[in-house]
Amino acid sequence: MRRAVWIGLSVCLVSALSCAHPGHRAVQEGLASYYGDGFAGRKTASGEPYDPDAFTAAHRSLPFGSVVKVARVDGRGAPVEVRINDRGPFVRGRIIDLSGAAARELDLLHDGVARVSVQLVAGP
Repeated sequence: MRRAVWIGLSVCLVSALSCAHPGHRAVQEGLASYYGDGFAGRKTASGEPYDPDAFTAAHRSLPFGSVVKVARVDGRGAPVEVRINDRGPFVRGRIIDLSGAAARELDLLHDGVARVSVQLVAGP
C-alpha cells in the first residue's frame, strides 16, 4: 500500500514539474545525498561520465538535461542549480543525488544527507 501511494505521489509530482505554469514551478521536498569521488569518470545513465566538479545530479524521473534549483530547507549553504544527467537515488526516502561540487556549495559534505527543496528551473 505504501509503495502504491509513493508511486502515485511521484507521478503527480512529475506531472506538476513538467506541466507547471512558467510563472509557478512546483517544488519537491525531501532528502538529498551526494556521489562520492569514487564514482568519478563512471558513466551516468545519460551516457556522460560523472564529473565531481560539475553541477549535476541524479533524479528518478526528471528528463535528462532538466535544470533544477536545490536549496537546503534549514537555510545552510548556498542554493545551487544543477543539470539532471543520471538516475537515482535508489535509497528509500531520498529524492536527489548531487555531484560533489553541488554538495560542497550546499554545505552537505559533512552531514552527507540533508532535507532540501528541488524546483524545476528549465526543461531540456
